[in-house]
Amino acid sequence: MIRKVLIANRGEIALRVVRACRELGIKTLAVYSEVDEQSLPVQLADEAICIGPAQASQSYLKADRILSAAELGDVDAIHPGYGFLSENATFAEQCELCKIKFIGPSSETIRAMGDKVLARQMAAKAGVPTVPGSPDTITDEKQGLKIAETIGYPVIIKATAGGGGKGMRIAHNSVAFSKEFRTAQVEAEKAFNNGSVYVEKYIEEPRHIEFQILADKYGNVIHLGERDCSLQRRYQKLIEEAPSCFLDVKLRKQMGEAAVKLAKACHYEGVGTLEFLVDKYGKFYFIEMNTRIQVEHTVTEEAMGIDLVKWQIRIANGEQLTLRQSDISCKYHAIECRINAEDPEKSFMPCPGHVDFCYTPGGKGIRVDSHVYSDYSIPPYYDSMIGKLIATGETREEAIDRMYRALNEYIVHGIKTTIPLCKQIMLDPPYREGKITTKYMETFLNRIKKQ
Repeated sequence: MIRKVLIANRGEIALRVVRACRELGIKTLAVYSEVDEQSLPVQLADEAICIGPAQASQSYLKADRILSAAELGDVDAIHPGYGFLSENATFAEQCELCKIKFIGPSSETIRAMGDKVLARQMAAKAGVPTVPGSPDTITDEKQGLKIAETIGYPVIIKATAGGGGKGMRIAHNSVAFSKEFRTAQVEAEKAFNNGSVYVEKYIEEPRHIEFQILADKYGNVIHLGERDCSLQRRYQKLIEEAPSCFLDVKLRKQMGEAAVKLAKACHYEGVGTLEFLVDKYGKFYFIEMNTRIQVEHTVTEEAMGIDLVKWQIRIANGEQLTLRQSDISCKYHAIECRINAEDPEKSFMPCPGHVDFCYTPGGKGIRVDSHVYSDYSIPPYYDSMIGKLIATGETREEAIDRMYRALNEYIVHGIKTTIPLCKQIMLDPPYREGKITTKYMETFLNRIKKQ
């Protein structure tokens, strides 16, 4: 029985877990770096322990310090949030050895699905479509060139342990391949301490669609529909929505069934996400699985009316999934804007600093998940996201209009944010018409530069 949870994260996701635990009657222990002492999750958790200096490498990524805090705080479970150690199989394994419940899948599942090549192999074995590419990791440039010429250009070179766009390079011909192959290896080594890469066909201007799944330890698996995460900049998502305005009933059913099939094949337990690319003809391809809660889980929660973090904790507590696939239906259209401390006019340069004043919007159909408040200082050591604004409506048009209204009410003084950019997007005709592919932001930014 889970009595107390250590939250091995910071910011809005740490606050999200504090709130879910409190509603479930579970005590919380927040761990924090020296610079996060005044953050909201630290102030609102039942207990808090400092685990090191500001740099993540000396605090939030130090498994030994987190486990020491867990022992000191006498916790039953650890919630990793997203990022940091959330998809670290070794950390999950250490939790298992310490008899502390890791709120997520087993270390074995994390390890298998965290390796993109192994994940692709498992998907293919389960009959889930994958993008044509190398069957295994590539270490030799000549071998990579041969595969690229076989499947045809353009190709994309990806880090096997990658994420967030790091270690990903596109090559349109053999000359570019040699350069981009080496660059991808170097980036992968620096970012993940693993220079392994693989090569696959580059699907031009696809939709990025992901399916949320929920699975218990008794073998029950369901999906909670899809999110359209195509609106990205340099592989970083900016705006997500659920459901996708591109998928029809047949395609949604096919992709949902594929997601459940793969989750069962890897003996998944907890909350997870399967990511797909969908081309303009409606063909879909599995690209990777995220074995954790995602930033954009909130857009699914609002569209479906289901609390994913609570279910994540309940499943970790050994509860059986009471929801069935037939119970799942999309109740609203939901849109999420990530509010980042960045300056879009200066190439999205991070903009940490002191928040002189912060006012978050409200009203019907509006949700804000943020750890930022007036007189709070945003540190320069972490991801630039400072909040998420979610708007829901009976229709997509209503959700867009409500989002635009809320963005106009969202006030943050002292730093630059992406709020003005999001407002522009809400008024952009191609966006409002649902003409969104992974190339949308590139063309949108080019258009507004010419205005």
